[in-house]
Order: sequence, then C-alpha cells, then structure tokens
Amino acid sequence: MRGLGLPVAWGTVAVTYRLTCPLAHQEALGARLVSSAVLCAVGTGLLLHVRRTLLRELRQARRIAGAAQGVLLRPLPERIDGLSVAAAQLSAEPGAAIGGDLYEAVPTEHGVRVVMGDVRGHGIAALGTVAAVLGSFREAAYDEPDLERVLRRLDRALARHLGDRARAEHPGPPLPANPVAEEFVTLLLLEIRPDGEIRALNCGHPWPHHVAGTRVEPLARAAPLPPLGMFPLPAELPVVPCGQLLPGEALFLHTDGAEDARDAEGRFFSLPDVLAHAVREAPVAPRALLGTVLTALLRHADGAPSDDVALLMLRNDRAPSAPRDGGPCDAAARAGHTAPCPQPTNQLR
Repeated sequence: MRGLGLPVAWGTVAVTYRLTCPLAHQEALGARLVSSAVLCAVGTGLLLHVRRTLLRELRQARRIAGAAQGVLLRPLPERIDGLSVAAAQLSAEPGAAIGGDLYEAVPTEHGVRVVMGDVRGHGIAALGTVAAVLGSFREAAYDEPDLERVLRRLDRALARHLGDRARAEHPGPPLPANPVAEEFVTLLLLEIRPDGEIRALNCGHPWPHHVAGTRVEPLARAAPLPPLGMFPLPAELPVVPCGQLLPGEALFLHTDGAEDARDAEGRFFSLPDVLAHAVREAPVAPRALLGTVLTALLRHADGAPSDDVALLMLRNDRAPSAPRDGGPCDAAARAGHTAPCPQPTNQLR
C-alpha cells in the first residue's frame, strides 16, 4: 500500500485543482496554459515514480537471481587437492549470469572428480536441468566408488527430472509417449587420482585439451557415448584411461559454445590455436589463461556469442612423487641424471 501513496497524492492534487481552482474553468489562453502546466507536472511526477519503482524492483530481482545462480553454479575454490582451478562462463541469454552449461569439481577419496556438461538449448530455460544434474553429481561423486556408477546416478536423475517436467507440462492423460524426446545433456566425467592418473566417461561432449609445456592436444580420441537422455546407457560403460596429468601439466575443459562461436564472416573460433599461442609465450596461470581465451572469444564473436560458453582449467601443482627403488627413475637418479621419468605408453591421445 505504501507504493500507492505518491500516485494517490498526485491524483488528488490534479482532481482538486480541476474542481476547485477558478483557473481550471476559464477559457482564456493564460488559464489554459496554467492548467496544462499543472497536468503536465502531475503526469511527469507519476511517470518518474513508476520508473523508480520499476528500477527498484528490477534491481531486487537481479539480486535474487544472482544469489540463486551463485548457489546453482557456485564459484570453485582456487585450489582442490593440489590442483589449481579456474572457471568461467558466459550466458547467451541477455541479463543472465549462467545458462545451460554446467561444471563442478570436488575432492573425494577416489581423487578429484570433475563434471562438465551442456544442456540442449541455452539461457534461463535450461536451469532446471542444470540443477538436476549438478545436484545429483554433488552427491554421487562422494558416494560412488566407480565413475560408471556416478554416470548412472546422473542418468537416473535426468530421467526423473524430465519425467516430472513432462507431467507438469501435460497434466491430463494421456501422457505423450516422448514428451521430452528432444531433451539431452552432453556430459564429461573426469577422475584425477592422487598419482595423476586420469579416467574419463564422455557422453557426447568435446574432449578436453591437454596442456603440457607448449604442447596442446586432445586428452583422448576415443568415440564418445551418446548424450544423456537421448538413449538408455549401455550395460557396459567403457571408462577411458587417459594417461597421467603430471606436475605442471593442465587440462582445459570447455563446452561446444567455445568452438562454435563465429565471427562476422562465419568462421569458427579456433580454440586450440588460441591455447597454443597463449602457452607458447610463457607459462600461464589458469586464471590468466582463461582470461586470454575469453577475451579472444569475445573479440571473435563481436562480444555476443550465440550459445552459452563454459571454460574450466585444472593444473597439477602437486609435488612430484618419489620414484620406487629399483625402477628406471631410481637408477637414473643414482647415475646423476635429472631427466624426467619415462611415463606409461598407454595414453590415449
């Protein structure tokens, strides 16, 4: 009711002037000018009041939305179990801080587990699916001993969410056979163990880039599974061994919005080339490298990417582990050599 006080006061002034002031009833030009000035002042006051009210409500709505989005896609700590972490995202929805991309990294007894996904569509409409997938991952990553079981938990959570949404959209029987058949999520699950070993499950998502010194290459080249929600998961889930993340090396994860961004001439953004150029100049901290990539992407897309973009970088800052006695590294150390230890050759890159 307090919001109506000023409009009522202005209206009272206008009505009182019209009914009681003699000038309001005169036909002379001067009287008409005075009456017009009074009514114009009343109208201007009402418009200014409405504008201030709308701006106040808009600021309040943005504060609430920002708080909700911060809880949903919460900021990651700068360091997780010896890994330096940096993340950033851009929403294609004007005024939204986040959209249909999701990411999370958590330390568990099985290693650091990471998820990155991309919900079909973008902007605020995809937030419900983002919440369902992230909520399930934040529980399953701690509870499940195997990466395969984590993925199955996420698949079940997505199916429940899509089923609930279908019932809400089609409350009356019969329920359509495939009410959300076009809904799916591309998803990447990573597990980085304490010794740096990397295991992955990929459901239709771009593979990360492995950054080792000045070398930038795909982490793996194995064919991914279909996106979640498109088909049932197979009985056997092929976890992909991706070698090791050695001290000083990094992983650069991204959603397809980064590679699909186009310039005015329709050319795609070349993420590998930008990464290679950035790391060739000097060793780059994760946050600085993300800033370089985002700046280049926004410049390429003229400041307005057509799809949501999420970037996540993890660098292994753990101290090198001591070699075992009798191994080739131990023999090299006794001989006085300082070359790095040879690594297993089963890396899929």
